[in-house]
Amino acid sequence: MKKVKFLFVVSLILFATSNAQDMRQNSYNSLFSDQKANRIGDAITIIVLESSQASNNASTSAGRESKLGFSGSGSLDQTLLPKANLSIGSQNDFSGSGSTKTTGLIKTKISASIDSIYANGNMRITGSKKISINGEDQIIIVKGIVRPSDIYADNTVLSYNISDADITFEGSGIIDNAQHSGWLTKLFHWLF
Repeated sequence: MKKVKFLFVVSLILFATSNAQDMRQNSYNSLFSDQKANRIGDAITIIVLESSQASNNASTSAGRESKLGFSGSGSLDQTLLPKANLSIGSQNDFSGSGSTKTTGLIKTKISASIDSIYANGNMRITGSKKISINGEDQIIIVKGIVRPSDIYADNTVLSYNISDADITFEGSGIIDNAQHSGWLTKLFHWLF
């Protein structure tokens, strides 16, 4: 009987040590803490809310005018001298103006992953999203550094909280091709 109890205790100890849990795993799956991305390879959702506006106006006006005139006439007693008139003029006017205005707005959600973690706990993230509709491709790429305190409880981060953010929005397809001038137009612009 003592042998059976001893074997039971030994097998219980061996079973408990073979199924021991890692404390880091327990803290990650805690009931009391949020499951935020904090390891390399973890996914994080980026809410991209970017709006930009820029405008520039320029106006130039210049003028220059120069005139030179000469006129002469005369008479002396009985000798009549011929009359002479000479006039030279020059005028140069320039007027130019230009205006540019740019407005951009991007609203989307992108899933990204953690590439690396710095010594201070900040994380470098990279994510991309490709949308294809009727032959039009739109690609959004987001890269940057996120602080752990900027990650919300639902594992999201706003794009304006990403430092060194590199947000690229590219498109290709019929509409993109229509926005570029053809080779003949480019040739005429180059020549003239």
